[in-house]
Parts: sequence; C-alpha cells; structure tokens
Amino acid sequence: MRVILLKDVKRLGKAGEEKNVAEGYARNFLIPRGLAMLATDAARAQVASQAASRARQEADEKAAAQAQAQQMENVELVFKMRTGESGRLYGSVTNADIAEKLEERVGQAIDKRKIQLEEPIKEIGRQKVEVKLHPDVKVTLTVIVEPEEVA
Repeated sequence: MRVILLKDVKRLGKAGEEKNVAEGYARNFLIPRGLAMLATDAARAQVASQAASRARQEADEKAAAQAQAQQMENVELVFKMRTGESGRLYGSVTNADIAEKLEERVGQAIDKRKIQLEEPIKEIGRQKVEVKLHPDVKVTLTVIVEPEEVA
C-alpha cells in the first residue's frame, strides 16, 4: 500500500516521502496515529502545496534575519561595570544583558537564547559575541566592558 508520511517515522522515512508499506502496518499503525495518509492524487497535491508554503515561509524568515543582521553589523555594545582592584567584575555581563542593550541600540527585540555566549563575561575588555538569528544567518558583535567611574 502506498502512503505519504506526514511526520518522520524511524526506520521508514521523513515527512513528505511516499513509501510502499504493508497494508496492516498502514491501516493499524501509521494512519490512526496521524503519521501517514493514503497516497492519492489529492494527497500528493496537498503535500506539495504544504511543502511550497513551508519553503516560502522559510525564505521569508531567512530574509528577515538577514535584514536584521545588516542592522546589527559592526555594532559595539559598551557596558560600564563595577570592578574590584584586580580588574574582575563584581557582577557579570550575561546574554540577557546583551539582548537588552542590543534592543535599545537596534530597536528590535532579540531573544537572549540567540546570543551565543558560552559563559557570562566577568572581566574588563573587548569580546566578540556571536548572535545566531537563523540557522543560516549569524552576526558577530563586539562587547566592550569598561570599569565604572567611581566618584
């Protein structure tokens, strides 16, 4: 029996693929669980339409991420932090702090999980921080941490 997979199925195939399976497997397992549907001409057209829609949406998301990356190119974020005598910060600069400052600077909200910071910044200096806006779109920011002037 020919079926079109609606979701990825282990050891069978990926979503959107058309497969030939045993009739009992299709009627008793795949179709009732919503993993597949019978491969008819209408079903093939529906799957093709969904794939085209998904591709357009993915292209739109990537274009939006690229536009956002152009706005953030060559951005330097400066943080004034309290420091101890050895130059270590009392606190730290986290990806949430960077996201907040970036939103102020660029005017668009950035999800803090997109900021690729292995561990919070705890020292004075310049650091390069990568922001992953889309699986194919990344931008590198410069984060500068300076000591706060004590009056």
